[in-house]
Amino acid sequence: MIKNRFLLFLVLFQFAYVPVFAQVSIVRDSTLHIYILMGQSNMAGRGVITPEFQKIENPKVLVWQKDGTWGVAKHPLHYDKPSVAGVGPGLSFGIEMENANPYGKIGLIPCAVGGTSIEKWTPGAYDVATKTHPFDDAVQRIQMAMQYGVIKGIIWHQGESNSSPDRYVDYLPKLNTLILEIRKLVGKQVPVVIGELGRYKDVYAGFNSQIAKAPEFISNSVTVSSVGLKDKGDQTHFDSASAEEYGRRFAKAMLKIQANPHPVKSIK
Repeated sequence: MIKNRFLLFLVLFQFAYVPVFAQVSIVRDSTLHIYILMGQSNMAGRGVITPEFQKIENPKVLVWQKDGTWGVAKHPLHYDKPSVAGVGPGLSFGIEMENANPYGKIGLIPCAVGGTSIEKWTPGAYDVATKTHPFDDAVQRIQMAMQYGVIKGIIWHQGESNSSPDRYVDYLPKLNTLILEIRKLVGKQVPVVIGELGRYKDVYAGFNSQIAKAPEFISNSVTVSSVGLKDKGDQTHFDSASAEEYGRRFAKAMLKIQANPHPVKSIK
């Protein structure tokens, strides 16, 4: 009797759970262009979400949510640190990409984790502060989300945790290794846009000089300038307006490299 009740429970549970997944079609759609957002806090977004930014959305710009479903993208896109997550470049990037692709939709996969160094973006690496595995978690999200569309690019902003000379001396080879690993999943020449750190802190100048060389190390990549962007008062994080502007710059760079790819050989 108990066994029969248990089996009945399993059957009912199965049917009760199906509609959750039925809300999103599992059929691959080539018009859903998917972009991977990776890095640390400035990619995740730390700008204040004022009412002005809270209402920004585009029904054709979607975000891969923590529960493994697609939803309409709004600030904050990321859930790395819910208590501080805010306005980042991802949403304005997605909206600009949709404006350039009016016949399809844009999907954003938020993978950035605040406070992480490039060393945390390796297979198996664990970030104690967030209790996450940044690389492994990103791979899992990418593998799930890419079933619904086509991966069209990666945007990367990270480096505050690697901004001292002793930590950025070998930064580009490490970043190239990361990109090579992700490209094993999504395609050998998926374009990558790499952002400079904010120019509001002198110590970031040396790191940015390394970022400028990224296209020499990483095939089909381009860098984007942070000139003129402002911090929110902490000399670390972009304010909301600057984060939004940065997203537009990322989109402009992505569109440029998509139109004119330059697949030089990556350094291995």
